[in-house]
Amino acid sequence: MLKEVYIELLGQYDVVQSKVDEFWEEIESKHSEKGRYYHNLTHLEDLYQQLIKVRSSVENWESVLFSLFYHDVIYNVSKANNEEKSAELAVARMKEIGANRTEIELTKKIILATKSHSIDQNSDVNTFTDADLSILGRDSDVYAKYCENIRKEYSMYPDFLYKKGRKRVVKHFLSMPLIYKTHHFQIEFEENARQNLNQEIVFSLR
Repeated sequence: MLKEVYIELLGQYDVVQSKVDEFWEEIESKHSEKGRYYHNLTHLEDLYQQLIKVRSSVENWESVLFSLFYHDVIYNVSKANNEEKSAELAVARMKEIGANRTEIELTKKIILATKSHSIDQNSDVNTFTDADLSILGRDSDVYAKYCENIRKEYSMYPDFLYKKGRKRVVKHFLSMPLIYKTHHFQIEFEENARQNLNQEIVFSLR
């Protein structure tokens, strides 16, 4: 399904099929790299399903879709500039196909916003970051699998270092007045997310 969505997205621009295939293969290859247990194509598929539910509230669907495909395209757990590098690649590919400046700038803004998931004045940014965080509010078994996969991605780090960093991330989300910025995701996931995060601290991060 993801490939079909991507082909349809690029079909709105003046781009030859060979370029579409090249760009998709790049996305598929990047998200299938060794060590990607969570930040992979399955995550993109899940994120797409969350975004489809709120499509009617999205103003620039094209930018949201570009953000979907490129927000994790560069992912190295030992680096702190993944979002910046992912945004750079998204901008480069969008320029190649002739996307307009508004679409490019919004896509870049959305991808960079996934670094902190802070509230933004642009509703599309908030919708995307909320969807990206929807995993936090899923059923406990789904959340447990997410935690397991994140730990695998950081397997190069010993427990004491991983737990210290993970606890910092978890507390960052819990310190927010609201984890989710949009009404749909607040209703759907806020309560469960806080419960999952608190339980992770108590049972997994001591």
